[in-house]
Parts: sequence; structure tokens; C-alpha cells
Amino acid sequence: MTSLLDRWVAAARGAGASAEDPDLEASGAYLLGRWSEPQRQYHDVSHLTAVLDVVDEYADLARHADRVRLAAWMHDAVYDPKALGDANERDSAEFAEGLLTTLGMPAEVAAEVARLVGLTAGHATGDDDPDGELLCDADLAILAADPERYAAYTAAIRREYAHISDGTFRAARAQVLVSLLELPAIYRNTPIRERWEKTARENLEAELKVLAKG
Repeated sequence: MTSLLDRWVAAARGAGASAEDPDLEASGAYLLGRWSEPQRQYHDVSHLTAVLDVVDEYADLARHADRVRLAAWMHDAVYDPKALGDANERDSAEFAEGLLTTLGMPAEVAAEVARLVGLTAGHATGDDDPDGELLCDADLAILAADPERYAAYTAAIRREYAHISDGTFRAARAQVLVSLLELPAIYRNTPIRERWEKTARENLEAELKVLAKG
């Protein structure tokens, strides 16, 4: 089985990085260190792997699959549960562009990966953005998990926000869920939507009911 580090090097090479292999491997190891930070309960290496697996499964839906893979690696590279608004996504996008540039990535590719990372703040994409759509769908794949995995996901999210009171957390979480349910479709790509949309909406609605009970 290909290791995560090998997957990083392959994606970087595929997207145009000109750095030597040891530098690519070192940057991948550094990223894995970030994804393993102690404040991460859900946004960790398991989440990274899950997003990459979805991207790989549906790579034919993207124009530039390796750019999407790099954006998956970078989309939560900076993660502080106490950050306000979309600071994590903005900081991750800036970090992505800087790191990829140092690895010899063409400037336009580094900028595009940073743009993709920024999309994960609100998961809103344009009309003709297959790479952004695939990244967002992969990032939201957990919403369509089976009940056991979905319960583990929500529990992990609550642990990440342990510094917030129950009442405040329930209100903020409910707002996120309602905003997702109000979307015309949670998933942009037809094959993914047909596979996951119904289950995701059922999970979100069930969680909303639990939150409402307090």
C-alpha cells in the first residue's frame, strides 16, 4: 500500500514541483507533523487520508487531480480550533502557496492550490470549477458516513471545541448544519451526490434534533 508520504511526493511531482525528492519528502513529513498536532481530534491524519481517498476515487471528475490532492494536503495545514471565522482556511491557503513555491512549483499552480484551499471555508464554488467541486465534496464526505462513524465525527468535533460552553457550541453547530441543509445540494458532482446526498441530509437533520434537545 502506498504511504501517505509517497502520495504527497507523487502529487507534488505531478503538479510540477521541481524540488529534489529529499526536499519533497521532508516537506511531506513536516505536513504530517502538522496534521498530527494534539489539538486535532477530527481534523487529523485520518481526515486527510479520507479526503485523499475520495479525491483518488473520483479523480476523473477533476481537470487537475494532483492540484486537488495538494489542496487536500493543505486545506487544514493550519488548524486552531480557537481561531475566528475562516482564519484557518486563509492561513492554510497562504501557507500552501508559500510552501509550494519553495518546492519549485510554478507560480500559477501554487496560487491555484491556495485558491482551492480557500474554498473549504464555505464550500462554495463557481459554475465551472470541477477541481473546487471535487475538493469540497471530498471534504464533506464524512457527512454521509454510517451512523457509527458520524457519531464518532460529531464527538470528535465537540472535543476540538471543548473550550466553548455547551450552549454556545450547540447554537454555532446548529447554524453550520442549517446552512448546509439550505444548500440546493451538499455535493456538487452528480455521481457523488447520487451516492451520498440523501444520507448526508438524514445525518444533518438527526444531529439538529439532538442539538435542539440540549
